[in-house]
Amino acid sequence: MINNSSQAIEEMKLVGVERLLGRSQIDIANILDKALADKEISVQEGIRLFEADGIDLYALMITADELRRRSVGDIITYVKTRNINFSNVCYTGCKFCAFAASEKDEGAYFIPLAEIVQRAKDAWGIGATEVCIQGGLHPRVSENYYVEIIKAIKDAVPDLHIHAFSPFEIKFGARKRGISIEEHLFSLKEAGLGTIPGTAAEILDSKIRKLLTKDKLTTEEWVSTIKTAHKLGIRSTSTMMYGHIDGPEHWANHLALLRDIQKDTGGFTEFVPLGFVHYNTELFNKHGARAGSTGIEDIKVVSVARIMLNNWIDNIQVSWVKNGPKACQIILNAGANDFGGTLMDETISRSAGAPFGENMNPEEFNRLILDLGRVPAVRNTLYEIMK
Repeated sequence: MINNSSQAIEEMKLVGVERLLGRSQIDIANILDKALADKEISVQEGIRLFEADGIDLYALMITADELRRRSVGDIITYVKTRNINFSNVCYTGCKFCAFAASEKDEGAYFIPLAEIVQRAKDAWGIGATEVCIQGGLHPRVSENYYVEIIKAIKDAVPDLHIHAFSPFEIKFGARKRGISIEEHLFSLKEAGLGTIPGTAAEILDSKIRKLLTKDKLTTEEWVSTIKTAHKLGIRSTSTMMYGHIDGPEHWANHLALLRDIQKDTGGFTEFVPLGFVHYNTELFNKHGARAGSTGIEDIKVVSVARIMLNNWIDNIQVSWVKNGPKACQIILNAGANDFGGTLMDETISRSAGAPFGENMNPEEFNRLILDLGRVPAVRNTLYEIMK
């Protein structure tokens, strides 16, 4: 039923979503019919979809997968990339993070610039088209350090795409230099920055954010930084970290805000839902957060995202690091179309206790995608098909 979404959706059209689900779930049926008619789904309707269970959950998945097919077809993409987390030293104190360390901690590290460049060269040498660079907010980096990273990599590997620095890192870098975020972003772009990760979003809800971290970007600052980047022609991903002290109301509002930004700027390349990895975090061990998202929630987040973001953000990614490759096969049948990246050296999720490794080779991506009856394709950061 799920694998053949086109056949299932035609059946739904013939018998009607109302009859398929039964009158007890007619409100969900109406929402799904509305989505199939290419009409925008409200926040309240999104919240209702998160309540789906039983047969209406399957209908939600089928509807999302049909919208995926209409938007991007049957290709499942992935990118050859290397993560370079150049330092884990950070004093922000995010309760959900198990990656950060103080300078005196035994496991604290700071990768020299020459080593960052060498890792970028090594990645290019084995076929990567992108490096993703993020790190902790080390208090003793020089004011021009972020620009220096970009310049050094571009000098060594001019054609490598640099996807780097969360909005929080951008705020930190601008403050270090004593200039505006716009000026800082412009100088990063001039140095060779290609795109930025839309991380540090967590949940874009002020009350939740105050409980997650003591001193981080506000919702307004995250939105302003992203919009400024887009205005300068620097595109970004968009993300949501869920499954901790949040819930469906926050998820639907978050998706609606991303949709509004995309309507304004058109700068998002993709949406990446990130289930909370709880094992080694203070938020779970000391502050009563849930033990991460459930598998059903992972499916619902992707399906509702596809429906709410329909016609605005085409690409929805699964996280094999957080969910595991086999679970991702299911989620890719619920509205997603991108398998993420090869990664090479992913450390942030691994520090939190994610059990699924730090690298996956293209042959394994291809095997998993072909097993779904879909078409594997290597893309670049901007979703241009490479192979």
